[in-house]
Amino acid sequence: MSESYDIGLGNYDVSTRKSAESDYVGFWENQAKNLHWSSIWEKTLDWNPPFAKWFVGGKLNASYNALDVHQKEKSDKPAILWEGENGDSRILTYREMLIEVQKFANVLKSLNVKKGDRVTIYLPMIPELPISMLACSRIGATHTVVFSGFSATSIRDRIDDSKSKVVITADGGYRRGSIVKLKEVVDEAIQDFDFVKNVIVFERTKTKIAINEKDKLWNDLMNNASDICEPEPLDSLHPLYILYTSGTTGKPKGVLHGTGGYLTHLYSTFKWAFDIKDSDVFFCTADIGWVTGHSYVVYAPLLHGATEVMYEGAPDFPDASRMWNLIQKYKVTIFYTTPTALRMFMKFGDDMPNSFDLSSIRLLGTVGEPINPEVWKWYYKIIGKEKCPIIDTWWQTETGGMLISPLPGLETIPLKPGSGTRPIPGLLISVVDENGIELPANTKGFLVIKNPWPGMLLTLWGDDEKYKNVYWSKYPNCYYAGDYAIKDEDGYFWLLGRADDVLKIAGHRIGTAELESCIVSHDDIAESAVCGIPDEVKGEVIIVFAVLKENVEKNPDVLEKELISKIRTDIGSIATPKQIYFVSKLPKTRSGKIMRRLLKAIANNEHIGDVSTLEDGAAVTEIQTAFEELGKSIKEK
Repeated sequence: MSESYDIGLGNYDVSTRKSAESDYVGFWENQAKNLHWSSIWEKTLDWNPPFAKWFVGGKLNASYNALDVHQKEKSDKPAILWEGENGDSRILTYREMLIEVQKFANVLKSLNVKKGDRVTIYLPMIPELPISMLACSRIGATHTVVFSGFSATSIRDRIDDSKSKVVITADGGYRRGSIVKLKEVVDEAIQDFDFVKNVIVFERTKTKIAINEKDKLWNDLMNNASDICEPEPLDSLHPLYILYTSGTTGKPKGVLHGTGGYLTHLYSTFKWAFDIKDSDVFFCTADIGWVTGHSYVVYAPLLHGATEVMYEGAPDFPDASRMWNLIQKYKVTIFYTTPTALRMFMKFGDDMPNSFDLSSIRLLGTVGEPINPEVWKWYYKIIGKEKCPIIDTWWQTETGGMLISPLPGLETIPLKPGSGTRPIPGLLISVVDENGIELPANTKGFLVIKNPWPGMLLTLWGDDEKYKNVYWSKYPNCYYAGDYAIKDEDGYFWLLGRADDVLKIAGHRIGTAELESCIVSHDDIAESAVCGIPDEVKGEVIIVFAVLKENVEKNPDVLEKELISKIRTDIGSIATPKQIYFVSKLPKTRSGKIMRRLLKAIANNEHIGDVSTLEDGAAVTEIQTAFEELGKSIKEK
């Protein structure tokens, strides 16, 4: 953990951290003044644990802060540089975005959508998605975006829970050269929902669709809509959106975010972490169906009047050069993606990114999971050419925005590969043991947050008790993140993955993230995933799935011995796997995350559940075959 890189941007601003530490409430009050408020708040924070009310009595509008505030100086500046997977492209300026948003806000009004109503959005990554979100926020409707890879059952659950009055969808979207028929999925999901009054359909692919009684075409509605719609002054605590977390362990949780605190958090963290400048071209690869897309594709960049790239399709279609092509084409200066995507890119070697002009990049970022040190170094050397800071960010759907990250726009500090560095100003974060006692440096424990922050969720939609129990019951008045972490002697945090992603081997607890990071640090391994299967003696034994880098021709038996030796050296003999399988791909969602729950389900011969977000079913078949072979070998022994 001692290796560090002295590279950064911006100026060291020690006064910001000092003011935040001495008075975090007053600190956030000053940050909120960066936004436009129609009415100033009467009280900065009403903290009644575990419920936090930020900027009580203040009124503002998210749409106004994202678009209207830029009309005098940036009306002709590109807001979105959009590219579809099929090669379609569009450029929307801040003036054009405002016109489209106002027109669509009037469309919603014409369909009797009022302040407080919920609207479900099920669209591909096209400009109409942020336009829909901002139109909802303009009139005070609460949007709930559903990732366009979810099945009819998953969408049905979310629409039912939110009781959305309107659903916005498209005839289809492009994915890996095929058309995903979104309208058909919506038809199946809402067939007996009387509370859904209208379905608005955008024609993206010109696919033939059934037009039902509730259906209305986007273009028909927009043609008759006025382009003037005054923004509704909304209470700071007004629900901006509901975003449902994955339902892999039960019913999806509807994370509810407000307006004033959330926007304050995003405005500040986007500025601090990305050192944003008017000349930047920002590219976050996240789908808007996830929180990263809400926060750092839609709201934060637009709050700053930034220009950003928005891309519709798979990151490696038609081949793994797509991202580098987009960076070169649009002269991207800030690139924000996932460690999973980077591991996939690494698999294809250095020649591919090196064949593109990536010299425009000045800052790199990662999000979604801990980044392995070896992946960090590849990103730094091959993509950043050893001149770009890497903003390794940690946060959650529930936190609203980043909580741990380097902040080049605020301060220059040494970067350590694999560490998210320190908390953002105004946050008190600790690593504690099972009893809530703060642990000494370099000791693994549970990550907790000891004070409220503006971006935090208001509650879980319709379930205050579950909100208390899930996040605030483990440690008194502390938010339990559910993650393992280590805080080193320099105060840097090292995230070690979910606390429930733990293998219990002969009484020892081994984090899957630690083991996977060790495996991918081998020169020949691009990706890995581990899981446990029951064992009568040890409780569990470890199974490893590893994907080789391109053109590796080493004998599998030799490579297996090398990996076992490395695991024993780096972690200990207790972590020695029962079996290592070399596979061509791992089961991943369309957003690029490894579906570890599938590995667990297959390993334990359980029902694998909803796999509608799975990118490639062949990966599951390969894993299932591997486990069948394992079962035979165990019986033979």
